[in-house]
Amino acid sequence: MSAPALARTSRTDQAFRALDAVVDPELDEPITDLEFVRSLDVDGDRVTLHLRLPTAFCAPNFAYLMCSDAKDVLTALDWTGEVVVELDDHHDSDLINAGLAADAGYKGTFRHEAESDLDELRETFRRKAHTAAMERSLTGLLRVDPDRTPESLHGVTLADLPAGPATDALLRRRAAIGLPTGGDRPVLVGHDGVPYPAEQVPLKLRMARSVRISIEGNAHFCRGLLKTRYPESVKGSVL
Repeated sequence: MSAPALARTSRTDQAFRALDAVVDPELDEPITDLEFVRSLDVDGDRVTLHLRLPTAFCAPNFAYLMCSDAKDVLTALDWTGEVVVELDDHHDSDLINAGLAADAGYKGTFRHEAESDLDELRETFRRKAHTAAMERSLTGLLRVDPDRTPESLHGVTLADLPAGPATDALLRRRAAIGLPTGGDRPVLVGHDGVPYPAEQVPLKLRMARSVRISIEGNAHFCRGLLKTRYPESVKGSVL
C-alpha cells in the first residue's frame, strides 16, 4: 500500500474512532455501535460524514444533536481542515444540513420552532443514562450475592463495585452530570448526589430499572427499524 493510502486509512480510522464519543441521547449508545454512520470519507484534511437514522421521522432535535456532536468531534482532530456532516433520508435533512454547513446552531437552524437550545435536552438524557448505569451496577451486586437485600444497597460506595465495564460506565456518567467519582461516594444517589434514605432504596431501584429497560428496549427497537430500512447495512460501514 502506498504512503498516501496508508495515511488515508490511518486518518479514516481516527475519524471513525472519534465518532465513538457521539451518543444517541435517547438510546445512550454510540452512533458507531448503532450503525448510524452511513459513510465516512477522508480526502487529505477534508472529512465528509453521512449519517442515517432508523426512520425519516426521528425527532429533529435528537437528529441535530447527533449531527452537531459528530461535526464537533471530527473538527477537534488535529489534522482536519474542512468537516462536512450531512444527515440522509430525514424529513428535515435539508434544514439540518444547511444549519450544520452554516454553523448556525440549533436555534439558528430551527428558528421559531426551537423552544430552547439543546443544553437542557442533553442534560435530561445524561441524567437518564446515569440512572440506568447506577441500576445496572447495583442489580449486578444483587445477582452475585443472593443473600443481599435491596435495602443493603443504601451503604454501597463506588469502591464496593467490581472493576469492569459497568463500573467504568457509571463513573463516566457521574462525571458527565457533575457528580464526584471518589471511591467513598455512595452509588445510589439522586441527580444532586444526595443519597436516598434506606427505606426508599427498593422503590428508587425499581424506578431506575424501568428507566434502564426503557432505554435498552428503545435501542433494540431502533436497531430493528434501521435494518428494515437499510437491509444492506453493515456495522461500521466506512467508505
